[in-house]
Amino acid sequence: MKFGHIAGDRMLDLVNTVAWRLGGPERTESLRTYSDVVEWCLESGLIGTSEATALRDLADLDGATAERERERVVAAREMVYEVLFADDAAAAADLAGLYRESIAAADLVHADGRWTWQDRETDLHLPGHRIVRGLVALTQRDDLDRLHQCEDATCGWVYLDTSPRRNRRWCDTKDCGDRNRTRAYYARQKQKRQQKTAGRQS
Repeated sequence: MKFGHIAGDRMLDLVNTVAWRLGGPERTESLRTYSDVVEWCLESGLIGTSEATALRDLADLDGATAERERERVVAAREMVYEVLFADDAAAAADLAGLYRESIAAADLVHADGRWTWQDRETDLHLPGHRIVRGLVALTQRDDLDRLHQCEDATCGWVYLDTSPRRNRRWCDTKDCGDRNRTRAYYARQKQKRQQKTAGRQS
């Protein structure tokens, strides 16, 4: 897969389509093209393969609209980040506005034993509409007290901490976890060497 899926909610995985979110100049956007948005939706189960093919064909025909929709998805992603991690009322209002647009483009239908939104058109707006509806659903989860951000100083990836003791510190223990443990080890070794040097000089 092209994208990370470690957060415990696919909409939090969307938030993680920024690498090194807190890293200043190291920050890297993963949704750089409309095709990236389509691929993320496909990996996350928001669209099917036939929809993905149709959307890519439409993007080839209307690149300007496709780019605007990519920007809309990125903006919505940043809105929900500000809502969840900064309690930003303005971002919440903006996200609500996008939500009203997304439900206006769909019908509430009963399928497979549950009620769900069904988009009326397979057009370039479809990924954004489904994403926005998913982001609003994310904000209404009952377990957001488990929401956590990787404790690496620059990573910024987010996840639901489902560990029994709620003590998960890293987005990925073999990535940020190993890097930070290694950094801490070398910092301790450096401190010991400095203490020995200071002891000899005293």
